[in-house]
Amino acid sequence: MRTILAGLILCSAVASAAAASEPSPEMIARGEALVVAGDCAGCHTADPAKPFAGGTRIDTPFGAIFTPNLTPDRDTGIGAWSDADFTRALRYGTAPDGSLYYPAFPYPYFTRMTKDDTLAIRAYLGTLAPVVSRNKPPELRWPFGHRGLMRVWNYMYFKPGLFEPDQSKNAEWNRGGYLVTGLGHCGACHTPKNYFGADKDAQALSGNEVGGWFAPRLDGAARSGLKSWSAEDIAEYLQSGRNARSHADGPMAEVVVGSTSKMSDADVRAMAVYLKSLPAARREPIVTPPDEAELKAGQAVYARLCIACHEADGSGAPRIYPPLPGNALLQSVNPSSTLRIILDGAHTVTTPRAPNSGEMPPYAKQLSDEQIAAVTNYMRNSWGNAAPLVTPAQVAKARKQQP
Repeated sequence: MRTILAGLILCSAVASAAAASEPSPEMIARGEALVVAGDCAGCHTADPAKPFAGGTRIDTPFGAIFTPNLTPDRDTGIGAWSDADFTRALRYGTAPDGSLYYPAFPYPYFTRMTKDDTLAIRAYLGTLAPVVSRNKPPELRWPFGHRGLMRVWNYMYFKPGLFEPDQSKNAEWNRGGYLVTGLGHCGACHTPKNYFGADKDAQALSGNEVGGWFAPRLDGAARSGLKSWSAEDIAEYLQSGRNARSHADGPMAEVVVGSTSKMSDADVRAMAVYLKSLPAARREPIVTPPDEAELKAGQAVYARLCIACHEADGSGAPRIYPPLPGNALLQSVNPSSTLRIILDGAHTVTTPRAPNSGEMPPYAKQLSDEQIAAVTNYMRNSWGNAAPLVTPAQVAKARKQQP
């Protein structure tokens, strides 16, 4: 009888311990919200029918890498990982076998995350359906394929450590800083990189070219940054993909649809408050305006093809056709995004807050390199705008990058 009773007590204790180790529904829900804020699916889903199973190709200046499987499959995913394995990978860029990840995986940002948030993400990923999807090896040029070089890179550029709240700021600002500089890894696209692919910290969030697009400035630059935007403008853009000043397109449109439009109002507002507080990280260039002949050539193209939607004064129809005067993206020092839109056309993303769509036709076949350069220069230097001149050679280069 005593043996039976002892066995029952032991079984009960084991069951209680197992139940205690199981993540709570609240923890899983929190992890799901964090996964959305980090836009994990955006990189780790190559096949929409297999979410989080990896396989997405990411092109870098050093070659291509492929995102790994985050589902709980024990052989090809992270199902056999311990919590410590997951934390070490996310916050320190180290795989369970001790090999080092490349910084295309944004562990230099994720290192700022708290342990509780890291484990909540782990808990949510553990609820996904396991998918058998073997990770693909990187396709990097020599010598960048040697992972041992990452020890040198980490020594020089990786600064592990949690986000440190600024005690002179309020909780909302610090929450925004945590999301922007940590989980949201905004600088992965919007911060310029050095020759080795590391952030130029002194120029944080001052714009960077990514995959043929230009991720614009998120700092307080007057012409091409967010100085003229209010926190409400920023929040509306993140939540709906558009506001009275601009529309999201290209990679940012994907971020809005998959991430920021699904975040809580409080978190989006916190990001907006933080971004609005940032000073300009570097000066904007002194601009030489186009000559009269160039302006007239650009104006002629604009009058023929653009005026019907964007109006003669560039005012457009805010939230339907973006206005051009004071448009920060249009005035970016790098015209890549503007050229992509003119060449390929644009499709206004739809979100629950902004369900109506809009279209701009592509002009790659209709206009020459010289005409596109002229109309781009006209728009970038009219109505009070000022931006460096675009050459036909830049248009030709962008044309070759057409998908």
